[in-house]
Amino acid sequence: MELILIRHLATAGNEKRQYIGRTDEPLSQHAKASYRKAPFYYTDVSQVIVSPMRRCIETAELLYPGKRLHIQKLLKECDFGEFEGKSYEELKEDSRYIRWLASNGTLPFPKGESQEVFRKRCVQGFKSSIETLLIGNEVKKAAFVVHGGTIMAILSALDEKERGFYAWQAANGKGYRAILEEKKFREGKRCMRDITPLKVI
Repeated sequence: MELILIRHLATAGNEKRQYIGRTDEPLSQHAKASYRKAPFYYTDVSQVIVSPMRRCIETAELLYPGKRLHIQKLLKECDFGEFEGKSYEELKEDSRYIRWLASNGTLPFPKGESQEVFRKRCVQGFKSSIETLLIGNEVKKAAFVVHGGTIMAILSALDEKERGFYAWQAANGKGYRAILEEKKFREGKRCMRDITPLKVI
């Protein structure tokens, strides 16, 4: 089964390089105005799974007009707690942020979500979507329109080559193609292979 994982287009907060997690921002006017159809987005898919956040729903509606969108609540972005809505420049002298950077992002966000909980949640939501929507329904290709952190959590957990979390960063509107091996998925093994970045043709 071929899967396409796409990070939503930019919001105003993304354009300001802020940490935007639980904040339910819409897409920015600039992102909508500059958006152009790209062939990799419009290869036909049978199912479209999205995070419940507005930025993902709006992106999916642009990329896959007329397609039914399946909302998966567990695929939401991480809650950045007291770092939410702030940029590196605003946080760089905050001792809590300095400690978080030094931990390579493994410490929980102050009054936010821990990486362990966030990653486990995303993988659970992804697997649930595969089981209920895709496997057994003869689906050959599906798209997930989600968040950057969500993509990183899923691929770092399921990539056959076991590449780490930060190997899977994606800019707004970009993402990855991958093949999901159904047999390995059912066996609870790492099941994503041939993972390649999406490219505008």
